[in-house]
Amino acid sequence: MKTIKGILFSSLFIAFIFLTGCYNFESDQDSDKLKVVATTTMLTDLLKEIGGEQIDVTGLMSAGVDPHLYKASARDVIYMQSADVVAYNGLELEGKMGEIFQGLEEQKKTVISLEDGLNEEDILSAGEGSTSIDPHIWFDVDLWKKSAIEVSKGLISADPKNETSYQANLESYLLELEELDQYVTNRVNELPEDDRVLVTAHDAFSYFGEGYGFNVIGLQGLNTNAEAGTGDISQLADYIVDNGIKAIFIESSVPTRTIESLQAATKEKGFEVEIGGELYSDSLGDKENDSETYIKTVKSNVDTIVDALK
Repeated sequence: MKTIKGILFSSLFIAFIFLTGCYNFESDQDSDKLKVVATTTMLTDLLKEIGGEQIDVTGLMSAGVDPHLYKASARDVIYMQSADVVAYNGLELEGKMGEIFQGLEEQKKTVISLEDGLNEEDILSAGEGSTSIDPHIWFDVDLWKKSAIEVSKGLISADPKNETSYQANLESYLLELEELDQYVTNRVNELPEDDRVLVTAHDAFSYFGEGYGFNVIGLQGLNTNAEAGTGDISQLADYIVDNGIKAIFIESSVPTRTIESLQAATKEKGFEVEIGGELYSDSLGDKENDSETYIKTVKSNVDTIVDALK
């Protein structure tokens, strides 16, 4: 027997088809391959790595899109309903899409949530005493390895005949992630421990800080819906001045105005802090900047951070 939410979801889906016109999801893809839809750019790249030639992947979000604020369009819902597998990050990252994922699960769709591949102790909170959880798990390469394993499990469950291929792709990618982890560690080790302070627009890099020994300070909270007040800016400006922080960083998916305001506030206090560059936070980069994959994006971020703080 269908739940009320399941019925509502089905009704909404039918309405979306009526409003947008019938769309043949398979017409754009190889009908012999597993049809997969992913939410974020990081997850889309991960699915391509593990799925390889056995799947066709549609990513809902493009480079630079903020998943905290993303709302599924009618066509997005059609994509997900028509797919064999739907994958999302979880941990409240895609907060405005939660009911859609629940509806798909109730309809027995194969749904992969990276959250399911993590242990409770892997997950960081928004801060001491906070009940909010931090969804930015991709900034710790070790956690991305666990995410890769979870994706492989989901693909094998949906397409057991290609298990050997998915498993081989997983093993190969895990080796690449091992190399990436060593690259990040080596670059971070170029900085004295006292210089490992990362000031960014919003609190997206705590997993990076936890994994690689950085003190991370975000001007906004975990969710980019939050707004930094003048008091927050002034307080952080004092910290930057008192500690002689060399550089602060903007983010690709967050407006630059808050970091620019922070830079101006430190200048008013007689201290010059540089904007050290742009970091990719809630999205991968693009081909134009040679940062269109997870591995390239992580390398770009750590290079930007270390080079600016050295």
